[in-house]
Amino acid sequence: MASPLGLTLYNLGQRREPGEDQTRPARPTGRLLWLHAPGEGLVSPMRALARRLVEEDGLPVLLTAPVPVASLPGVIVQPPPVDSPVDARAFLDHWRPEIAVFAGGQLRPAVMHETAERKIPMLVVNGKAPAFLRERDGWYPGLMRSALARFRAIMAVDEAAARAFRKGGAALSAVAVTGRMEEESAVLPGLEAERAALASLLAARPVWFAAGVIEAEEEAVLQAHRKALQHSHRLLLILMPEDPARAATLARKLEAGMGWAVAQRARDEEPEPDIEVFVVDNPAEYGLWYRLAPVTFLGGSLLGKGPVRTPMEAAALGSAILHGPRTGQSGPVFARLGAARATRAVASASDLGDALGDLLAPDRAARLAQAAWMVASDGAEVTEGILTRLRAIMDGEE
Repeated sequence: MASPLGLTLYNLGQRREPGEDQTRPARPTGRLLWLHAPGEGLVSPMRALARRLVEEDGLPVLLTAPVPVASLPGVIVQPPPVDSPVDARAFLDHWRPEIAVFAGGQLRPAVMHETAERKIPMLVVNGKAPAFLRERDGWYPGLMRSALARFRAIMAVDEAAARAFRKGGAALSAVAVTGRMEEESAVLPGLEAERAALASLLAARPVWFAAGVIEAEEEAVLQAHRKALQHSHRLLLILMPEDPARAATLARKLEAGMGWAVAQRARDEEPEPDIEVFVVDNPAEYGLWYRLAPVTFLGGSLLGKGPVRTPMEAAALGSAILHGPRTGQSGPVFARLGAARATRAVASASDLGDALGDLLAPDRAARLAQAAWMVASDGAEVTEGILTRLRAIMDGEE
């Protein structure tokens, strides 16, 4: 099964940089599962899996990733080990994981060889295609085949991914198409009593929410609102600036300088029937506004570097998503939503008003929102199947 020449050549190419040694926190007592996310796009599903292992099974989890990861109770977040025999051994000597779960398909041959030598079961989840670390691209005789052959299970997102793993040398019996794992829950909290009271006040008024709007986009949002008001005279814009500290200044500017009828949430003002713009400033209330507004524009996506808020927040709460061409770090999420025809993209500020007017038709917003919700809730059964597999391995049933 081993490929001495390929692995030897690979290991010889590894150069350790000064200062790579790291001080690791103490290992928790008892069992420990190791989950690895090779990039930002796979952190969310691995956090979702880690959360369930902690909450449902009471197991501590080690989560490694080469990018910053927000803390999670019961989860130890660490950078992955350098892919060399010395670092792999030090890492495994310290953590002694019971199972190793790698997301995506990135291969770390030295780490995986050392893990397999210790008879630690290894799995690939959310498998897309096998590939070496970018900085380690090259030809190593038989290395990919020997690395993939070590895995007990490879759970691919689709048949094309499964073919890539089989072609790479994985055992046919180990590869299965299971689908994509669920993302970490994006359902934000919101007080139902507050939502019901505001919904009653607004009655049947059409509403849209501009979420996390950067200063450079404020004019475009207001132009879109003015354009949509020509066809929907009672339309209300709920406007949340990216910087909450700008809310009061923005409200004064809209009212005194631009002639809008404005109410401010921070001053306990209500969106009365004559109010055109409701300026809100509490980030803890995003969940409330997503629930209240059938349509949400994601600020930062038009003239910024990408949306200030993840599109999955609006998707999970049933608000149809409008966004510009800048997807930023949410690019993979937008790709999934786009493939499901679950968002409405606009190319420029001038297009925003037309798109908004179109989505104010309840049936059109509902179709988008339903498609987005299905994407947001997709993968729960896949994650459940992975949990079942992990539990069976830990119980010695396979």
